Amino acid sequence: MSSFSITPTLLASLLLIACGSSNGQAPKAPAMSTNDMSQYDHSGNPHYSHTDTAKLNVPLSEWKKLLPADLYYIAFEKGTERAFTGKYWDFEGIGTYACAVCGNVLFQADSKFASSCGWPSFFQAARKDAIHYHEDRTYGMVRTETTCGRCGAHLGHIFDDGPKPTGQRYCINSVSLEFIGK
Repeated sequence: MSSFSITPTLLASLLLIACGSSNGQAPKAPAMSTNDMSQYDHSGNPHYSHTDTAKLNVPLSEWKKLLPADLYYIAFEKGTERAFTGKYWDFEGIGTYACAVCGNVLFQADSKFASSCGWPSFFQAARKDAIHYHEDRTYGMVRTETTCGRCGAHLGHIFDDGPKPTGQRYCINSVSLEFIGK
């Protein structure tokens, strides 16, 4: 009888496959109206704004009090939601996507594309300083992590396998996003 263990190399390969493009067909997400797209109640978050772009310096202890547990985990413990489970992975709507932590506008809906990776994918940020980039060497891989340019929340990663004109694919957790419909 042989035992099976997951090595760091195997784990890295599985993560690359999960976040890479896929030819497999995933189940279609239910249709939603733009009126029910907000995931969170931001009324108790004094830092949430779609117009303020000033950098925030909020202690993690305060974010932990203000944010729902799932959002805090993804944003500040650098978690990842399971593929094909997020609210926006297969959503199409006219509007913008903002950081679910602070409201910073991150992407225009017309930069979203179907990558079949199971997470919302975009080929371009809304503006130059909307997103910050950091080397990520976790799980034995070298990737580029994306964080909110305003609050520093973890969003996901960026890859060089997206469509023209940029060739980039921002692979973003739905939990980290709020859709603002027009």
